[in-house]
Amino acid sequence: MSFQPLPFPTQAALSLIRLALSEDIGSGDVTAALTARRHTTAYLVCKGNGVICGLPLIKLIYQQIDPRVRVTYHAQEGKAVKPRQRLAHITGPAQSLLTGERTVLNLLCALSGMATLTRRYVDTVRGTVAKIYDTRKTQPGLRQLSKYAVRTGGGFNHRMGLYDMVLIKDNHLTVKGITEAVQKAKLRYPDLPVEVEVENLVQLKEALSTKADIIMLDNMTLSDMKKAVVLTKAIGGRTVRLEASGGITLRNLREVAKTGVHRIAIGALTHSYSILDISMDFK
Repeated sequence: MSFQPLPFPTQAALSLIRLALSEDIGSGDVTAALTARRHTTAYLVCKGNGVICGLPLIKLIYQQIDPRVRVTYHAQEGKAVKPRQRLAHITGPAQSLLTGERTVLNLLCALSGMATLTRRYVDTVRGTVAKIYDTRKTQPGLRQLSKYAVRTGGGFNHRMGLYDMVLIKDNHLTVKGITEAVQKAKLRYPDLPVEVEVENLVQLKEALSTKADIIMLDNMTLSDMKKAVVLTKAIGGRTVRLEASGGITLRNLREVAKTGVHRIAIGALTHSYSILDISMDFK
C-alpha cells in the first residue's frame, strides 16, 4: 500500500540538526582529526525489518558539516526495508563522514522506529473505519519530525500543539462542565476544531448535545465503546467523530477498532517505539 507522508519539515529538521551537531562536535571532533585526510565511501545498511524514514536528513546533516560530501540513495522514503539492505552511500572526506555518523544514525534510527511501529498499528486496523492518530507525547525538539514519521508510517496527526485545536480534557472539566466548556471554545475559536474528553456514557450524552467536533472516549471498556458508537449514530445529522484513547496496545487494538470508533490515539507511536537498527559501514 502506498502512503503519502507530509512534506518533509526541512526548517524544523535544520534547527534540530544544528543543535545536535553543536552538542556532539563542541569545539571539534578530536578523534576524527587523527584520521587520514582522504576521500572515502560509507554505506548506510539496515539491520532489521521496518519502514525507512528520515532519508532527507542525511544530506541536510552533511551539508552543515562539509559541502563536499555527496549522498546517493538506494531506498525510498516510507518503503519497507530488510536486513542487509543498503539504504544509501556517502562519499567525501573521511573526517567529515565520521563526524556526522552519530547524528545521522541517531535521527534515522529513531524516525524509522516510529514509522515502523505506526505501520504495525495501521496494518492491524485495516478493514475497519478506524484511523491511527498520534499525540503530543514527543521529545522536545522532535515534534514535527515525529509527526512526519507517523505520517510516513501511514498514521494521521492529531494536533501539532496547544495552538491549532481545542482539546478539553478531564482537568479542564474540573473548572467548567462539558456543555459550558464546548460552548465557550466554539465562541472564542470558531475556526478551530473542538474535541472533548468523556469517561462514561452519561458524559457522552452531554457531549453529543454540544457542537463538539470530536469526542474522546477515555479508557472506556469495549462494551461501553460499542454502546457509545450506537448512541452517536442515533443522533441524527451529526458528523461528530469518536476517538478511543487510553490503555490501547497492539494486543487489544483490533477489538477496539471493531467497535466502530473513527479514530484511535496512540501515544506509544512517538514515545515507546524501538529504533530500527541501522549501521554506517566504511568501505
